Amino acid sequence: MQKTIDYPDEYIQYLVEYNGSRDYFECHEIMEEYWKEHPDSEYKTCWLVLIRISVCMYHSRRGNWAGAIKLMGKAAEEAEAHQFDKLGLDGTKLVELMRQAALDWTQPNRTYVDLQLPIIDHKLQDAARQRCNELGYIWGIHGQEAGDPIIHRHLTRDRSDVVLERAESAKRKAFSRQVPNEDNRL
Repeated sequence: MQKTIDYPDEYIQYLVEYNGSRDYFECHEIMEEYWKEHPDSEYKTCWLVLIRISVCMYHSRRGNWAGAIKLMGKAAEEAEAHQFDKLGLDGTKLVELMRQAALDWTQPNRTYVDLQLPIIDHKLQDAARQRCNELGYIWGIHGQEAGDPIIHRHLTRDRSDVVLERAESAKRKAFSRQVPNEDNRL
């Protein structure tokens, strides 16, 4: 397959983390930042679907099946196979894999299984594998072998800015309820 666009570095890094470290939390962070910085991208739906896939994989690996099933189904519905084809993936196969994962996850004996992104552009895969090797990652490592610090990454992140923003928002809401306006004056 011939590449039709120059791949963003963030996309390659996403593939490196997805296939090499299995740090789905980091995949989410990388692609979400790129998606927000490029709201007019022709591939914005693809970026969003990739974000959702990584979130689904993170949750399924930790046994949060309800969240993973719902979001994977949504991602499968939103995926535009022909756009993923332009990004070096087999879009039709990707959609099929997402639908199958969501279905498999509804079964009583479900277990975590890595969802392999079907990369069909050999140059893209080679670039991602090379970077993976440079970082000391093992391409295709099983997600359960990533280790607890990666599997439970959300437990170690610094959320002080989020906590502070929520506190400030609560203060603003409380203050707005206390300040009378023309509609609630006696």
